[in-house]
Amino acid sequence: MALHLAAKSLLRRLGPLPACSIVAAASLRPPIRSMAASASPQFEKVQIQRDDTAFDAYVVGQGDAPGIVVLQEWWGVDFEIKNHAAKIAKMGPGYKALIPDLYRGKVGLDAAEAQHLMDVLDWQGAVKDISASVNWLKANGSQKVGVTGYCMGGALSIASAVLVPDIDAVVAFYGVPSPQLADPSSAKAPVQAHFGELDNFVGFSDVTAAKSLEEKLKSSGVPYEVHIYPGCAHAFMTTSPEGVKRRQGMGLTDHNEEAVHTAWSRFETWMGKYLSP
Repeated sequence: MALHLAAKSLLRRLGPLPACSIVAAASLRPPIRSMAASASPQFEKVQIQRDDTAFDAYVVGQGDAPGIVVLQEWWGVDFEIKNHAAKIAKMGPGYKALIPDLYRGKVGLDAAEAQHLMDVLDWQGAVKDISASVNWLKANGSQKVGVTGYCMGGALSIASAVLVPDIDAVVAFYGVPSPQLADPSSAKAPVQAHFGELDNFVGFSDVTAAKSLEEKLKSSGVPYEVHIYPGCAHAFMTTSPEGVKRRQGMGLTDHNEEAVHTAWSRFETWMGKYLSP
């Protein structure tokens, strides 16, 4: 699969928007499926108001624990992002993890659907959703709140460090926002970022993008870490059987349990440092 060419093509088409597409899977997109009406039993479904609209979010963890907003990949709020949120909620002293539904109930079940959903996303509106999520957590028992995300959500996490007030820490996985959305050199919250050495998304999550991010964070003056994992490609944190199969179907066959463990350990240390009371 020509991942490098596909990524460059998508970046050109999206212009100023962040991108994390892997393939332009089909010229005719199938209908977008709606997400199941009820959340997983361990998650509480809440509705959050922002401006003149409202959106659903899914919360798991202790009521008065530090909060972490967990941002989806281009797929939407699916099993993989819920797995991440459930894991985060159990870390360290315990967290309250909140997943805002940026796609308003839609989930891409194949690459064509996911690409379409990401293409039509209102990125500035997504940043407002994140801000409202941070405010909701702080109004509901969390004294401090961090933001994390993966691929599309990783880029939005870094944008949040620039654009969203009152964030206490950010951890981003394989994604950098376009300069038109947010300039990391203006970050106001501590940022830790993770990238795969073999990531082919030029300008978004490849090694060059990671090193450019590092230079911008250095000039921002905030605490930062940028980690690059040898032998890892895009979305290397995917570990569920369904997610691994989906990833392999897109030509991403690397698997590195040690890298995943190290990344989670670094995540836990970073969030523990900046979100502890």
